[in-house]
Formats: sequence, C-alpha cells, structure tokens
Amino acid sequence: MKHWHIEITDTFGGEANYSWVTHHKIRAKSARGAIVKLNRDCGLGFRKNYEMVDVVRYDSVSGATCAFVELWDESHANCVHSDTLAK
Repeated sequence: MKHWHIEITDTFGGEANYSWVTHHKIRAKSARGAIVKLNRDCGLGFRKNYEMVDVVRYDSVSGATCAFVELWDESHANCVHSDTLAK
C-alpha cells in the first residue's frame, strides 16, 4: 500500500482552471485504486483522461472538475490534505 496525493480542481474549456483546489492523501495499492476510493467517497465519477510519467489526470463525468493523481512525497507535506478521504 502506498500513499497517493490527489489534487482536485475545476476546469474551464477542458483545461485545469485552479480557481479552487483541494488536496487529498489516500492510501491505496495504485493510482487507479486511489481514484476508486475517491469516486466512492465523493461521488463525482472520475474517468482517466491521460497519463504522464508520474501524474495521471482523471476528469469527472460532468467535465466540471479534474483530478491529478501522483505518489505522495515530502513536497506534498505543505499541502492541506482532507482527512475525510485519507482512510
């Protein structure tokens, strides 16, 4: 099991907009497992958009939000993480 950092933000014209952002730390075996937990807890229904070397982007079914998933490291320690999804 690994810890994953998930950043959720709004979109504008299909691009991440960052007018607001939330950070989450989720423990799961894979990035896909982390997004499954996120879908279960928040109900937005994220689907994979694309994958880069160390970040995977998921878009919500509505298209109004997107999530970036990457392995948690010390650089994420300064982010304020939601405790509700960290289970």
